[in-house]
Amino acid sequence: MTKIYRQGAVGALLDEYERAVNELEDTISTLDRQSFLIIVDTETKDKDCVSIQSVLYHVVKAGYGYANRIRKQFGDTLPKNKEDYEIITPADACRELKNMLAYTEETLNNKYNLTLDDILHNIMKSPTGQNYDFEQLLEHAIVHILRHRRQVEMFKLKMLSDKLNG
Repeated sequence: MTKIYRQGAVGALLDEYERAVNELEDTISTLDRQSFLIIVDTETKDKDCVSIQSVLYHVVKAGYGYANRIRKQFGDTLPKNKEDYEIITPADACRELKNMLAYTEETLNNKYNLTLDDILHNIMKSPTGQNYDFEQLLEHAIVHILRHRRQVEMFKLKMLSDKLNG
């Protein structure tokens, strides 16, 4: 199968975003429901990081948040924000990741020809107060998925270790 690459700098970022999503899907696709739901980190105070399920819920919600921030910045249609995602199984998570990726792709469809000036001078503020230009926000979105994919990999190793040392 031949890979089709998207156009320009925005297309390259979306290609890498898609790759990150696919890698995360691969990481969770073989999990059973029990492993997906089990509380792995009992010490964290971050409710988004206690189980693989909670991590995936967080990743999906953040992905929509990045896309909506871009839509708002460019005056694009901003549909009613979906706040609840049915993520009970790894298959649910993969479906929601695909939906989030499709939403992001729809968000970027009319932005492949942005000029460098458009990319660098569209500054968006994150909920934490950090300012990002258009490219930095997309790069952050990619790395966000990569960091949580790593976290899920570590959770899987911990569960395996706990099972072996049981």
